[in-house]
Amino acid sequence: MTITDEMTNTRESLTGSLADSDAVTVVDEWNTLYFAFVMATGIVSIATHELGFTRIGWGLFGLNVVAYLLISGLTLARIGHIPSVALHDLQSYDRGMVSFTMIAGTCVLGSQFVIFGVSTTVATGLLVVGSLLWVLLIYRVFFALTITTTDEPIAHGIDGSWFLVVVATQSVAVLAGLLAPLSQSTESLLLVAVGLYSIGGMFYLILITLVFYRMTFYAFDPRSATPPYWINMGAVAITTLAGAILLETTDQWLFLADIEPFLTGFTFFFWATATWWIPLLIILGVWRHTVGGIALPHTLEGYRPRYWGMVFPLGMYTESSLRLGTVTDLTVLTDIPELFVYVALIAWVGVSVGLVRRLVDIV
Repeated sequence: MTITDEMTNTRESLTGSLADSDAVTVVDEWNTLYFAFVMATGIVSIATHELGFTRIGWGLFGLNVVAYLLISGLTLARIGHIPSVALHDLQSYDRGMVSFTMIAGTCVLGSQFVIFGVSTTVATGLLVVGSLLWVLLIYRVFFALTITTTDEPIAHGIDGSWFLVVVATQSVAVLAGLLAPLSQSTESLLLVAVGLYSIGGMFYLILITLVFYRMTFYAFDPRSATPPYWINMGAVAITTLAGAILLETTDQWLFLADIEPFLTGFTFFFWATATWWIPLLIILGVWRHTVGGIALPHTLEGYRPRYWGMVFPLGMYTESSLRLGTVTDLTVLTDIPELFVYVALIAWVGVSVGLVRRLVDIV
């Protein structure tokens, strides 16, 4: 087994260690990565709702509210119980990155409250929470990683989970863009949305160079092809969604109308990039589970919370294709979600089966 394998196994065992712990240590072992469940469930809920699967959409919405409250409670309990360890996590290349799921989970849930027409007040509150978390984490994590006194080889320190920085940034942009037409502060919210859309795009262009370099110039075996590499695609899919929502609101602010050609071209660029990733990620996944013999996520031994990092991009690609196709009148894009929504649902069900089996095994 290579050092890279050992690092990967260690990371995945951290997120699966709840199965080996008792009730006393659940808070100690808690990982913010579980917000990825909220991200994945939220976007699949939105996509199914907008494609006519109304009951499924509402059911997942209700489940997501409960999950968010439970996961947030356990996260706050861990911070209160062992604040020094929680703070130290933000200096970790692994746990520091997955902490951004808190932002994305919060804002995806807020987007559900807007799209389902439930409460703009709750959605605004979640936007405030998500924005504060973004400011806190984006600078705390990168400051800690910048002043570290130890060298971290790129083969060990970076993987697809780094794109959670992009996902978190764009999730705030998406929620701000959705709330803008419903608010008295329309232009201010749109300024936030277009600013974060640009920052998220900047992060992606920087990180994709590093991640692609790691994938192609360092040893990459089946265990290295972990589910977070799907976020390579999910990050540009949510960037596409943020751009599409901005295009929907060009009549709300003259500045957006002026830059509409730029928004359209750049957003399509991100959608095309997301599309390019999908065949390669499927091939790597098949290779991981066939040649590598790694158990599938619906099994007890194969389930890992990181598989929600695969479900989220599938749901996000469905929703972003639908939005972009609608706003640009590209009917070929609106045809894609009709198929992809089933892929996202099957993936969500499969990983959920693994989660349920893990929970039953714990009990």
